[in-house]
Amino acid sequence: MHGAVRFTEDIDVTVLLGSLSTRTLVQALSQAGFALRVDDVDDVDDFVEKTHVLPMVHEGSHVPVDVVLGGPGLEELFADRAVPTDVGGFSVPVATAEDVAVMKVLAGRPKDLEDIVALARTSRLDASGVKETLALVEQALDQSDLVPLFEQCLQRARHG
Repeated sequence: MHGAVRFTEDIDVTVLLGSLSTRTLVQALSQAGFALRVDDVDDVDDFVEKTHVLPMVHEGSHVPVDVVLGGPGLEELFADRAVPTDVGGFSVPVATAEDVAVMKVLAGRPKDLEDIVALARTSRLDASGVKETLALVEQALDQSDLVPLFEQCLQRARHG
C-alpha cells in the first residue's frame, strides 16, 4: 500500500475488539466466508490468549488472513493514525508508512527489515516520526536497540 512491492503469503489485519468477545468476531468472520486455520478448534481460546492472533482463511479465495487482536496503547495509536484508503471500492483504514516501519522494526525478522529498506526507498517516509515512536517504545520496554536498528535500515536504503 506504500509502494514497496513484495509477494506476501497472507494479509495481516488488526482488530480492536473493544467490548466484543473473540467468539463474536469469529462468528461474524465465519458468516462473511472466513474459516479458522487452527487444527484443534477446542484449543482456539488458548491459542488466541497466547498469540493474540486469529489465523483465518478466506474460503472463496483461499487467502490466509492473520487477524491480530489489538490492545490498548501502540495499536490504538496506529489505528487512530490510519488513513482511509480505497481498496477495491471499499474504504479501508491503512496504517501510515511510518507506523508500518515501526511494526516491522518490532517484528525484527530479516524479511521485515528488508521491507523497511524497500519502504524507505519507495515512500516519503518521515524518519523522525518513526524514530520518535520507536524511542517511546524503547522507553516503555526499557531497551535501546530499536532506533539503531531502524537507522541501519535507513543507511542500507540510502547506500543500496
